[in-house]
Amino acid sequence: MPIAFPKITAALALLTLASPALFAAEPHPNRVVWEGDAGPGQGKHIVFIAGDHEYRGEETLPALARILAKDYGFKCSVCFTTDPADGTIKPGSNHITGLEALKTADLMVLFTRFQAFDDEQMQHIDDYLASGKPVIGLRTSTHAFNGLKGKFAHYNEGYDGEQQDWQGGFGEAILGEHWVGHYGRNHQQSSRLLLEPRQRKHPILRGVNNVHVQCGGYNAHPREGSTILARGQILNGMQPTAESDETKEILPVVWVRQYQADNPKSRVFATTHGASEDILNPGFRRLLINAHLWCLGMDKAIASDNPIAFIGPYHPTTFNFDGHRQGVKPADLAGWESAILGGE
Repeated sequence: MPIAFPKITAALALLTLASPALFAAEPHPNRVVWEGDAGPGQGKHIVFIAGDHEYRGEETLPALARILAKDYGFKCSVCFTTDPADGTIKPGSNHITGLEALKTADLMVLFTRFQAFDDEQMQHIDDYLASGKPVIGLRTSTHAFNGLKGKFAHYNEGYDGEQQDWQGGFGEAILGEHWVGHYGRNHQQSSRLLLEPRQRKHPILRGVNNVHVQCGGYNAHPREGSTILARGQILNGMQPTAESDETKEILPVVWVRQYQADNPKSRVFATTHGASEDILNPGFRRLLINAHLWCLGMDKAIASDNPIAFIGPYHPTTFNFDGHRQGVKPADLAGWESAILGGE
């Protein structure tokens, strides 16, 4: 018969009630998690990885994650690059932990630029891709990695080594395009997205209209096998009513593909846009929410009136190098009501 210690048990119970923080788990230094409790995504896990230097992916990704968790029921884990000295979010620092979350992920979402994560963290990404599960890449993820050595060097932007399937690096091999160059001047030329007429019935475009984004365009010619969903019309101004730049060709800016041709679950959604201010546009935000559902094979859950409203305050920073909000730790974003990265 087990021995009972009623006085000790009672004391521990009182201590827990009096000081619950003593027994609370320490927040993860590089990751914040939002748990949905109802919706079509219940039981599915999305892992977001934020680490670009300029376009404020550290604001875009948690804003999307909250919507998908609160209104769709997904478990959403967002991993950030941080300053190892003080644990604050530092875009593009190369320092990240917590990517073991990918072991249970159903979808990986990247917004990184020229990252050189350590081998332990890269192994989690590599294992995820070997599983053939879906991937979303936003903006600078066409050149997501650089400076990697040894076993993960083939992820580097512009890779031209022995691994023929990885020529061009992660962007080319997985997303279908790597870094080619700017095509439109940031902060002077915005973009109007023209939805591909032949793809107007694609589930990702369901309910999507009037798409205008703030960041300038990229050169992009997605590799064979990609399906173009939208092309970018460069505008001579930052308002959606600005005149188009007639000197600029209308190039692909949104496409889908499979990175394992024999695996229909290896769905990829890629866009050369996605900056923090881009998702203020309801049409673009709906397109991205739809893309998450489509990548997970949840086409039937995509409705033209699905919720896309922000959860909690979202007042994004104008994208720029070294323009991120200072002094914010991943744990500061926890919950539904805190501002995304301290935006007023």
